[in-house]
This record gives sequence, structure tokens and C-alpha cells, in this order.
Amino acid sequence: MVQQLFTQGFLFDLQTVIDYGQSVINVAQELAKVLIDNRPLSTKTVSSQMNRYFLGTAASGAWQWKDAYEAVEVAQILYLRQKGYKPLLESPLTVLLELEKLVALCPTHTHRSEESVQLQQFSTPLPLAYLVAKAAFIKADDLILEPSAGTGLLAQMAKLRGASLMLNELAPDRSKILRRLFPGTPLFSVNAEQINDYLVGKTQPSVVLMNPPFSASPKINSRNPDATPRHINSALQRLCDRGRLVTISANWFSPNNHTWRDTFIKMQYKATVVLSVGINGKVYSKHGTHIDTRLTVIDKTPATDATDIACINDTVELDELATLIEQLPPRPVWEATTSNAQVYVSKGVRLSPVKPKSQSASVTQTLSQFLNIVPLDYEVIDWAATEGLKDTLYETYRPQRLRIKDALPHPSLLCESAALALVSPPAPTYKPHLPQHIITQGLLSEAQLESVIYAGLAHSEFLSGSYLVDDSWDNVTVAATGEDYAVRFRRGWFLGDGCG
Repeated sequence: MVQQLFTQGFLFDLQTVIDYGQSVINVAQELAKVLIDNRPLSTKTVSSQMNRYFLGTAASGAWQWKDAYEAVEVAQILYLRQKGYKPLLESPLTVLLELEKLVALCPTHTHRSEESVQLQQFSTPLPLAYLVAKAAFIKADDLILEPSAGTGLLAQMAKLRGASLMLNELAPDRSKILRRLFPGTPLFSVNAEQINDYLVGKTQPSVVLMNPPFSASPKINSRNPDATPRHINSALQRLCDRGRLVTISANWFSPNNHTWRDTFIKMQYKATVVLSVGINGKVYSKHGTHIDTRLTVIDKTPATDATDIACINDTVELDELATLIEQLPPRPVWEATTSNAQVYVSKGVRLSPVKPKSQSASVTQTLSQFLNIVPLDYEVIDWAATEGLKDTLYETYRPQRLRIKDALPHPSLLCESAALALVSPPAPTYKPHLPQHIITQGLLSEAQLESVIYAGLAHSEFLSGSYLVDDSWDNVTVAATGEDYAVRFRRGWFLGDGCG
């Protein structure tokens, strides 16, 4: 195919005819054969296979060593798939020894790309990935979210245990690898610092496994130590109640570090840190660094005492970490409620938690209140200011253009500036559909219902023009008329100061 294009006189970039994700998988398949034979992967072997499947050399720009290291990591995943789940049933120390032998066969990472430095792309070493998954006590009926999936080392450890996956990876090339490596798995490409916002409405996972960037944020050039807590807090919000989150972080993100003490105390009002322990940096030696890291295990159940946080200051070796994980308390029983039993559908598969039978009566009773959905009945009235500005600064407020049937007045006094009181609001046409008891029981007052009406009126219309949104969903530019992939935005509505 490539030779044919050359002979026909076409001038093109080789990268345009290469499927990056598939090429990495192809290289990894060849490298996995070497690992399965228990032979070391030399840099010569790796570069030879990269040259073969990327149709050129690193010197010519056909590939970078970062791409080669990604292929080596994928080869480790393929090795695990070949061996299957059974070896993981051995004693933790035996499994660690075998995984360390496997990693020792692989070349050390000695090159960095601009992207790997900017996004701090340090994959979880395979022995540590095993312990992270072990600390989660994963079961076959779990749904695992990995917000910074990388090349899939953590995800594969969960997959071997029979769990379902939801993956997120911001880097485009790594996303291409994951799409090939885990076909049919929900895969997102968003900034994981806001993973809960981006995945609103999707199923809540029962387990989160994560190794986020320690101090790097997309589009921020300087070091950002707040990145770690942002990643963890957002993932913790997405996690279902009584679920478990296990994360790798820099060792400085510790409950005993005065800088982050308040962050952990605040976290413990909704979750419980059951283990926080430093890890000796030599576990990352094959990845080209020796930075100490920290394992933190969090259950999404409020702590009995927010200031009592399980934390070990010392850094430990992997065998000591395995012993600590063996002593962890069992995971809380995951009991999904109706409010978080949202459904994500992929390839016809419904990934939805099962409602506990003990809740069925109360859920039925709650749902019955919402069966009587009615359009909100209101009358639009003519209104005009009859007087000019008064000496008073504020006027008592009530809806000026609306009279809502059966709506109750707001329970507390409302006011607005005298100047605003002279402005006539637009006559609305939007009628929301709401459970009738919300109106009759005064769960929303007439002033709050007015806000719902005007919000719906705004959202039912579009802003003028079309726009392009980049893959990060953070940058928006004006699009030319008829441009491909252009989108339109609905009008927004802002309640500057209101009654909630």
C-alpha cells in the first residue's frame, strides 16, 4: 500500500497511513513473545520491531522512544492475559516476585517526550499495579473507573478479576492504544480533575483505581500541587456510596503533611482513609525515576472522627506493603440507591447496580410522589412601572409578570433594588413539567418557580453562531458557517442573587 502510493507520485506524511494504536499493539505482540519465553527485551529488539511496524526509524521521526516504552507496557499486559488470573491466586509475595522478574526483563525508560513531561506520564509499575488492585478487594460484579488510564496496566489488573471497566485518558495517543486494547469498554478523553462533572448521568463505579499526575494540569505550564487533590476529590464524588478508591500519589500528599492536613480532614466528612503509606521510590526505577510515592485507600463512608486519619509516615518496600494490604478492613457492602443507580449503555450492555430488596418499599413510596407530573400552570400579566425611582433603595419583591396557580409565597421576605424594580421582565412562554406536590406543598415557592420558568425559557433557545470545541472540551473557537463538526450552544441563565 505504502509503496503503491509512492509509485503513483503522491507526497504524504507516513504518519497519516499508520494506525498508531494498532501499530503499538502489533509491536507489543512481538515483544510479548519474548517475555513469555522468559528472555530479556533489549533496546535493539524493541527498536527493530518499532521500525518494522512504524515504517521508519526513530532517527527519521517515524516514532519516539516514548512510543516504544508504551509498547513495552502493553507487552506486559499481553503477557498477563496469556498467563490469566490463576497466577494471581498465589501468595502475594510469590506474585510480587514473579512480576518483578517480568519487569526486570524490560528495558529502563531513559527518554522523555514533551508530552510525558508536561502531563507527568509515569505509568504504574506492574508489581505496584497488582497491589493497588489487591487493596481494592475487587469482585467480578464491580464496575471499575480508572480516570487516568495511561496504557492500561491498572485496568488490566482489574480486568483479570472479572470486573467491568470505565476508562478515561486525556492523551490522544494513549487513548488510541486503550481503544484497541480494551474494545467495547467505555472510554472517555477528558481532564480527570473534573471527571465527576464530565461523567454526570453515567453509572457510578463501585471502585476507583487511579494514578493521577502528581502536580501537572492540562494547559498549565507551572507546577500545580493542587492537581492531586482535585483528581482524587472529583473521582471520590463519582464513586458510589460505600465504594472504595485506591490511589497512587506523590509521597508529600500525606495526612501528616501540615500542608494537606485540612484537605484530608475535610475529605473524611464524606469518606474514610483506611490506609495511607509511603512507598520506596526504587519501585519506579525501571520507569526512569526513584521518586517516593504513597498508596492511599479511601472508603466512601463518613469517618467517625474526621481528625483520626490512618497514616504511616515511613516508606515501605513492596513486600511490606503487601502485608499491610492483607490487614486492611474488608470493603463496605455496596448498596446502591435509586439516586445513584444511573445506567451507562455500551454495546447493548446495561451496567447498572441492583437495588437492594430492603429498599424496595421506600423507593416505591418515593417514586409514587413523582407520578403526577403536570405542566406548571401560570398566567402572564401585563406590567409597567407606574412611578419613577423612590427614595428607598429596595422594594419588596414578588414575580412581576407571572401569577402561578396554587403556588405559595416565599417563606421569607424578598427584596430587589429600586432600580431593578422599574425593569419589566420578558413575558415567558416556557412551561416546565413538575410533580404537582412540589407546587401544592410549597417545596418551591412562587419566586423559585419563576426562576425555573425563566431558566427553561433561556435553555430552549440557542446563542447565535456556531463553534468548534477541542478534544479537551476546554477551548472554544468561533466556527465558519457550515464548517464540519461545528456545534451550537443553548442560551444560559444566571441567577445573580436569589432565594436558592
